[in-house]
Amino acid sequence: MWASWWFWPLVAVCIADQFRDTAERIMQSTPVIDGHNDLPWQLLKLFNNQLQDPRANLTSLAHTHTNIPKLRAGFVGAQFWSAYTPCDTQNKDAVKRTLEQIDVIHRMCWLYPETFLCVTNSTGIRQAFREGKVASLVGVEGGHSIDSSLGVLRALYHLGMRYLTLTHSCNTPWADNWLVDTGVDEARSQGLSLFGQKQTGSLVMVNFYSDYVSCRAEANLSQVADHLDHIKKVAGAGAVGLGGDYDGVSRLPSGLKDVSKYPDLAAELLRRQWTEAEVKGVLADNLLRVFEAVEQASSHTQAPGEEPIPLGQLEASCRTSYGYSGAPSLHLQPGTLLASLALLVLCLCRL
Repeated sequence: MWASWWFWPLVAVCIADQFRDTAERIMQSTPVIDGHNDLPWQLLKLFNNQLQDPRANLTSLAHTHTNIPKLRAGFVGAQFWSAYTPCDTQNKDAVKRTLEQIDVIHRMCWLYPETFLCVTNSTGIRQAFREGKVASLVGVEGGHSIDSSLGVLRALYHLGMRYLTLTHSCNTPWADNWLVDTGVDEARSQGLSLFGQKQTGSLVMVNFYSDYVSCRAEANLSQVADHLDHIKKVAGAGAVGLGGDYDGVSRLPSGLKDVSKYPDLAAELLRRQWTEAEVKGVLADNLLRVFEAVEQASSHTQAPGEEPIPLGQLEASCRTSYGYSGAPSLHLQPGTLLASLALLVLCLCRL
């Protein structure tokens, strides 16, 4: 019995290695689809989007959560890159800034064709999986990026955008942001229209920001897994997805310091007796299911919405009024814009 003090720790290590080995085996055929990564924002801040600067080389980029070796080590097979611009661009140059961030995503694919494949649909994601590349898609972070214009929304769609978050940390003329709930910001739209209410069959993509995970500056991988467990309990394993927010947050849980650590999270789920099918769902299959369902339901035959949001609902300090003076009555309500968003964007929260 005296030898048991070292025996059980050794067993625990062996079991941990077994879960990690199983996770890597699963991820070789079902790599991660991550719903949110802000590497393009870092490329703007650090290099003003000059990707040919030797320091910006994505094979050796330092001091970021994301580079090509880390993506490979993390078995990341598809990434929604965030085209993000801060809220202080609203009513100013938000559209220009968003276009520049979409451009830098496209240039990443052009500069590193052996690694990135820019795609716009689920078929493209599966193609990238087969070719061993990282499927690269565009997500736009914050409704302020479209400047309350359906025309801008449609243009961004044609440039490859496949989701738009309704708000970031500022209200738009048609949706309130999360700070309203904290009392820091005032409600303008009283939340959302009926379009904003939750329905079954959608996906919750878990953010890794430590403050969101634990309500403190420190968090750990186990607490992230607790969130996944909770979503599974409430909505089912098919509702769980990943949206790490790497390179968009300042604090990350221990054990998930960069994109290379996804296998450790998959191993933790296996340790918690998630089935292999459930883990594959979290990694990729749940998102592909939702994405494919949206593609099947989307209609590109319906005439586009044309009536603009009333000029009086927009802040006009840096805005011209072309088109408004000669137009008939304009009574577009916020709910109309939101309904149009549902029709025009392959929103990942769709059934």
